[in-house]
Amino acid sequence: MVCVALRFFASGAFLYSVGDAEQLNKATICRTIRSVCLAIKALADVFISFPGHRRLCDMKEEFYRIAGFPNVIGAVDCTHIRIKAPSGAHEADFVNRKSFHSINVQMVCNADCVISNVVAKWPGSVHDSRIFRASEIYQCLSQGEFSGVLLGDRGYGCQPFLLTPFTDPQEAQQAYNH
Repeated sequence: MVCVALRFFASGAFLYSVGDAEQLNKATICRTIRSVCLAIKALADVFISFPGHRRLCDMKEEFYRIAGFPNVIGAVDCTHIRIKAPSGAHEADFVNRKSFHSINVQMVCNADCVISNVVAKWPGSVHDSRIFRASEIYQCLSQGEFSGVLLGDRGYGCQPFLLTPFTDPQEAQQAYNH
């Protein structure tokens, strides 16, 4: 079952294409993919949790060790996951700035690039900073529930708990950006 679902996820192919390759009918492929998705969803909170199984001080030490950044507990960014154009009145909401249909997925990872937080519910047209401001992790950080800061790119506004690069860095600021 898992191999069938992985083939479908990785290939972006149609159900019947995966079915032909696996010698299974379309209905079986559809049920299999649904079962695997539901299993992944049920286990997601076990494996994807912020700050995760590690203590915050360990996370801070790792970021400091690899990048010289003190007090960092994660890095945040969004990525567009291509989807088939949805039907209905909100189809245009899913068209992103690169002109394809997508879901804009926000992820936070630790210094080992292990994903510790995921938000995967926003249409492709929604800006990264809006997704962040509406996220549970934003609420926790803004209310001081976690001691530390996240690193983000220029798509986010600088906050006391979110460090972003300088726009036009002077010489002293270039080291910070890199």
